[in-house]
Order: sequence, then C-alpha cells, then structure tokens
Amino acid sequence: MQKHRNSFSESPKPFEATDLYLHFKITELEGSPTDERVACTVQSVDRENDSYRTKIWTYPTAAPAGGAGTQITQGNCNDHSPHWSPDGRQLAFVSDRNGGAQIYLLGMASAGDASASGGEARQLSQLPGGATSLRWMPDGRALLATSAVAVDPNLRGARSTQAAPARAKTAAEVVWKLPYKSDGMGYLLAREIHLFKIDATTGDGTQLTNGAFDVLAHSVSHDGQQLAYVRTREGRFAHETDLWTCTADGENHVCVVNTHAHTMQPMWSPSGRYIAFTGAVQAGDAVAWLWLYDTATGKTRQLGDVEVADPMSVHWKDDNTLVFLRAHRGRHEVARMTLDGKHKTLLGGDHQIGAFGWTAKHFAMAIDHPAQPCELHVCGGQDCNNSLHQVSDLNPWWKERTAIQVDAVSFQVPGDSDETEEIEGWLIRAKDNTGPSPLFNDIHGGPAAYALLDFDSTVHWQVLCSQGWAILALNAVGSASFGQDFNHRLAGLWGMLDMPQHLAAIASLQADGVCDERLAVCGKSYGGYLTAWTIGHTDLFKAAVVMAPVGNIETHYGTSDGGYYADPFYMATAPRFDREKARSLSPLQHIEKANTPTLFMQGKEDERCPKCQSEELFVSFMRASDSPTELVLYPDEGHGFLGEGAPACRADASQRIVNWVSQHVLSGEGTAASAVRRTKVSSV
Repeated sequence: MQKHRNSFSESPKPFEATDLYLHFKITELEGSPTDERVACTVQSVDRENDSYRTKIWTYPTAAPAGGAGTQITQGNCNDHSPHWSPDGRQLAFVSDRNGGAQIYLLGMASAGDASASGGEARQLSQLPGGATSLRWMPDGRALLATSAVAVDPNLRGARSTQAAPARAKTAAEVVWKLPYKSDGMGYLLAREIHLFKIDATTGDGTQLTNGAFDVLAHSVSHDGQQLAYVRTREGRFAHETDLWTCTADGENHVCVVNTHAHTMQPMWSPSGRYIAFTGAVQAGDAVAWLWLYDTATGKTRQLGDVEVADPMSVHWKDDNTLVFLRAHRGRHEVARMTLDGKHKTLLGGDHQIGAFGWTAKHFAMAIDHPAQPCELHVCGGQDCNNSLHQVSDLNPWWKERTAIQVDAVSFQVPGDSDETEEIEGWLIRAKDNTGPSPLFNDIHGGPAAYALLDFDSTVHWQVLCSQGWAILALNAVGSASFGQDFNHRLAGLWGMLDMPQHLAAIASLQADGVCDERLAVCGKSYGGYLTAWTIGHTDLFKAAVVMAPVGNIETHYGTSDGGYYADPFYMATAPRFDREKARSLSPLQHIEKANTPTLFMQGKEDERCPKCQSEELFVSFMRASDSPTELVLYPDEGHGFLGEGAPACRADASQRIVNWVSQHVLSGEGTAASAVRRTKVSSV
C-alpha cells in the first residue's frame, strides 16, 4: 500500500447524522462577464418542512474566506440557475416564488458598490410548463430556455392543433415508446421539452422547436445567429440523442451529428466554426468524452482521450482552446485542451469539484473532500495551483467536529488471468486514528463511475470516522476516470473481476495494521449489486448494507428506466440481451448462500433500480438464512434517497447504516449465529 497524507486541524465534537441539517452546499456557479464576481446557488435544509431552500449569493473573487459573500435573494422560496446578462447589469434566475418555476430578472449594481442588487426582482416569463436551462442571447435582448409542453399521450406523438386536455391523477398512462419513465420524474409521455426564446423586456415566449422529442441542452453562437441543441430521437427508442442546429428564429432545423448514442451539452466556438460537445458512441456508456463538430466540413472527431467530469463545465477560452473539468483517477482537474488534441492540467489535487464557473481572470469552484465542507474556492486562471484559496465560509460548524484524515492509497490486486495490477482509492479516518480499526468498505455505484467525495451522499462516513472506523472507498476495475480499457474490462464480468480486488485491498490493509477482522461492506446502485454478490460468495464481512441494488439483472432489464439499453452494454452482449448470462451474473442466484447480517434499503419510487430488486434479494435471503436482516423502504423517494432525498430520509438512512454495522460488527455477533460458515471465497 502506498499513500500520500492530506490532514486537517483537530475538532473535538464527533459528527452526527443530523449534521446534514447544518450543511450549506453550493450547487451552481456563474461568473460575471464584466467584473470579478461570482453568482452562486446555495442550498440549505429547511428542517421544519423537511425540504430544501436554494438562494443566490454573490462573492467577489478576491474576497477572503467568509469575508464578503452577500445573499441577494430572500424569502420563503427557491431561487436558482443564476445567469448574468452580457453587460453584467442584470441577473436572470429561476424562482418558484409565485408558484411554478419562472424566470426572474434582478438589477445588479457594479462590483464597487456596497449594495449587491439594484432593487426587487421582477418576473419575466409566463411559461405554463416552467423554465429551465437559461441562456442569454448575446445582445441581451432575449433569453433562451427550455420548458415542458403538455401533450396528449393518446395521440402517440402525433401533432394536434388543439391544446392537450387536462389530465386527472387517475388518467391512463399509454406507452408506445421507450423510455416512458424516468427516476425522479415518473411517467414522461404526457409532456415534451422544447426550446423557447423569451423577450427580456416583455417576457413574451416564442417556441422554437416542435415535435415528438425532448430538447435536453442548447447553446447560441457568439454572433447570435445560430442555435445548437441536443434532442432525443423520434420513434420507438428515444433514449439516444443527436446534435441539431437551427437559426435563431427557429427555422432551418438540421441534424448535424447522429453517430453518437449519447450527445450532451453543445458549445459554439467564438468564430462559429466549431461546436464542442460531450458524449459517447455506444448506448449505455456512461462516460462522457469530448468531441468536436466542424461546421465547415460537416465532420466530427473525438478531441483528445480524456473523460469529462461535468458536461456543463466545457467552455471556449479562444477559437483553439477549450477549458473543462476532467475526471482523472477518481479526481477532478481543471484542464485545457487545444484543437490538436493536446491537453494540460491547470489545477490538480486530491479532490472533486461539485460546481464550476469562471470570470475573465479566475476559475471558481465548489470543492468536495471528506475532510472539509462544501465551500467556494477561487484560483487565478494563469496560476491555478499556487493561487487556489477559499472564499466562502458557509459551514463554520465543521471546524468543531472530529478532524478527518484522507489518504490516497494504491494496492496490488488480481488483474486478468494470473496477472496483477495496481488500483487506487481513498482511506478515510479520524486524524488521530492509528488502527487497527474496524473497516467499512463502501463500494461506489456505476460501475462506470468512481468513489464520490461529497458530504451529502456520504454523511455516514464522517459519523463512522468519529466513532473509530476507517473507510475504504476503492476504485476497482470498471471504474471511470482511469481510461477506457480499465472501465470496459468489467463488461460481462460483473463481480468476477472487481470483488477479488476489494478483498485483496482489505487483506493489504489488514497486513499493514490499518484494520482487523471487524469488517463491514456497503454499497448503493452498482455498489448494492457488488455488496449483494460479495455476501453470496464469502463470509469475510460481519455486516452488510445493500442499497438500491441491481439484484436480478434479468428483471432489471425490463423494469429500470434505462435497463433495456444499459444492461446489454454492461453484459457485453449489446444490442442483444442475453438472459442466461444476466441470470448467471445476478446476486439473486447466490443470495441464499449468504449468512452476513444484511440491511436492505430502498426508495419506493426508484425507477433506476426499482424496489423489486431489493425485494427479491430480501425475501430470498430471509427465507434461506437465520442471519439478521431487514428491508427499509422510503415512501416517495427515488434512486437518490441517500444523498438527494428529503432531509429526514437522509438522516434516517445514514443513522441506520451506522447503527447496523456497529451492532453486528462491534458487538462481535457477526455471522456467529449461522449454522454454516464459509471462511474462503467460493468460486465465482
């Protein structure tokens, strides 16, 4: 094991699950085009109403930590999506202060003025379906936005001159194409998402797109004459997306890129010669690569060989240079890419970036790290690594908590055949924890993802660290950000390649005296899959927590909102779905051999990994084993219940994780009640 330590100052009070009620999180950033100010969306918890509040703050990039932030929107409402006008004199944002989500404009004083705003915000738009995805036109006279348009699903996508009839809650939901549902949104086919232009003076809206498709992203050329937008395909399978262009008045719609299964956020170059976008060629591939469409030649090519962490981060510095957030070895970097495919890291570090923005001279970002809360950081565009500094101080309570230490760790583990390979991850402990400690092996989702470091989805990490645990967050084979080969090697071999790597890493930590035999395993989504797979193959762990898993790949294929195209990709049988292979790689086939005390947790409205996945595992486990087990279902919650659910749900889930592993690992119970013990890993 190799490690590089990054530690922070001591704090006396242990973390608790209810600390999530105190946490302020920066979710969006927008830099001013005319001066060195940044507008931020700041999310906080409304504990009384078990919900969230979002407000807009501004910070000068030169501010000292906690010294100069100003909250510029107030009231018992949600304000978000700030966008500066081209002249910097107005800030457009979306608010629900009068009901639905509409565009508001707020006059902005100059940066040198002590007053942050120039009066009350006025409502601009009156779109029946609300407003999302704001963009200013370059002349400042109008904005672009997307909005939901009600349609009659009984027409099955056909056009009508009549307005869609009002739908009762009990109305039939007709399905004629895929996808017909989405996690967090439910039934999709009674609305379409279209692009609108909104006059910045009158608020009048003009619909620019029309058809049986959804507009998911858009961009305007620097001269204001052309629009680029990403839309879903028409027909039976609408999960794939293409890049289209049209004139600014909504005429001359042309599909310019239809060779990719997943096309995401476009961005015009200053000259209008190129459109950069992110995406992937194969359906189901969750990794976003950088691509370039040449409007002069009509050709598309991949730009470099880098993974993009956030499609919204991509922007043009000049006509030959793009800047974006790169996902690299489980971290996020600010990177620069030139059109010859050469890239350079502008800002590195052992962290991830949750929100990103820029001004003429600075980059601004919300940094995620287990040892620090979400805060605004700023660095100079010419000297990022030496000028990075914290600007906000939204979470002073964090300084009073247990100091957390984070080590970047690497391990030699089994690779393909008889070879070994090096993998990386994070070891997270209280600063003064010297071990040997109980170990909590937290497996990330995806699998084409990496261990996430944000506080909101890992509250239980800090709580466990405060109680003497060590956390292992490993990026085993199949993880994104370590290259395409490393990522794609797991396809068709779920559990078979990555489980042995987790076990080898734990054995290494035990040999180094970091942890002992007090082991727990936990995971959500694909992490839930691998946790359930693992306890069906070894009794190494004394407790397990399986959250929102893929438990039965065969039924996941037909019940998940994306299973019908993602599962064939991950089984390496695309476009065909191999049911026999899916069954052989499903934890359900092995769960009846498990003896590890296991807690199952699930959002009842999850459409990504529907509750039947947890139910099949739980019922089979309970019928076959004497070991303790429970299933916890959260009403009205979707796939993101642990990090994005209602605050009370998140607090409950985090505390249940802590209680379960503490009870069954620290008490010494483990699997002692089991009649049959398997001390070695069984054959996969």
